[in-house]
Amino acid sequence: MPGKVELFYDFSCPYAYLAHTQIEALCAAEGAELVWKPFLLGGVFKAVGFTGASMSPAKASNNLRDMHRWADHFGVPLNMPLTHPNRTVLALRAALAALADDGLVAASKAIYRAYWVEARDVSDAGVLRAALDGAGLDGAALLAGADTDAVKDDLRARTDEAIAADVFGAPTFLVTAADGGAAQLFWGQDRLEFVRKALGGWRPALPDMPRAPS
Repeated sequence: MPGKVELFYDFSCPYAYLAHTQIEALCAAEGAELVWKPFLLGGVFKAVGFTGASMSPAKASNNLRDMHRWADHFGVPLNMPLTHPNRTVLALRAALAALADDGLVAASKAIYRAYWVEARDVSDAGVLRAALDGAGLDGAALLAGADTDAVKDDLRARTDEAIAADVFGAPTFLVTAADGGAAQLFWGQDRLEFVRKALGGWRPALPDMPRAPS
């Protein structure tokens, strides 16, 4: 069996955007399956009790520089929208509506491009429709699908799945090596080398850690 990487992501996170530009090539090089798993980051934050602590001006400035350093390191564009952070519930539902026609990946890439390359507000239905149409998808149909109970329930279920897997931020990678064994969880675009090594069977000795109370 090939190794597998489950990519948990939300469009609102710039580091998840950066990770999505690299993970396909990494998985292809390692012969691993890549499974795209959108979830609502705000729902996870609520579940883990994260209230969105504000950054000091110095940290916020460095954080912005850090995003652009990583974009330059990966050789990809990154433009911060003036409207950031955008609400992404509609965007996530529209991407999930594309599952029926195997369009989740194309929809996700189109929405990421609209948000982090074109610096547009993806909470706007018109922006989403244009982005999805531009990717060769039926934007109007996907937006209609995003409003169905089935898709709304799917996003809730996927967010619950992320919480159950101990996901606490985006991007998160749940990695199963080809030789089997328990999956390992890695958080952040700066852990891609750990993802690569884990696919090859790397499993460092770690101390036993108690699970945080739910």
